[in-house]
Amino acid sequence: METEGLRPGWEALGAEVGQELAAWRAAHPRATLAEIEGVVLEAVGRLQARFLEDLAHASAAAEAGAEAGERPRCPECGGALQGRGWHAREVLTPRQRAPLRLRRRYAACPACGAGLFPPGRGAGAAAGGAEPDAGGGVGAAGGADAV
Repeated sequence: METEGLRPGWEALGAEVGQELAAWRAAHPRATLAEIEGVVLEAVGRLQARFLEDLAHASAAAEAGAEAGERPRCPECGGALQGRGWHAREVLTPRQRAPLRLRRRYAACPACGAGLFPPGRGAGAAAGGAEPDAGGGVGAAGGADAV
């Protein structure tokens, strides 16, 4: 997995967040610890979301099923899944406050109609029973699922 190309974007966002926090603190010199904590948690949440999205998109699972020899099998009937194009979806992780937007190849079983988003170890549409949503429906992502 190639992640070196991600670092400039992370560094730029980190610098931006740091500047925003410093400016906020200068504008709120009498802020309470609770107020400071809230602002810091929100800012760190932006960094966390960026790291999660970028690392998930850099994963080999984003390309799962791209080649016929690598097609995942249907969890319902065992048939070979067929690609149905790229779809974006918002997912919630157990520790993330805001949804993450992920792009994955959607795959469906021509025999039984079951689908996977992303195609992998039972994540996304197959687990939630939802169809792919180019507009970004919210689903749940388990910690052990391939992203």
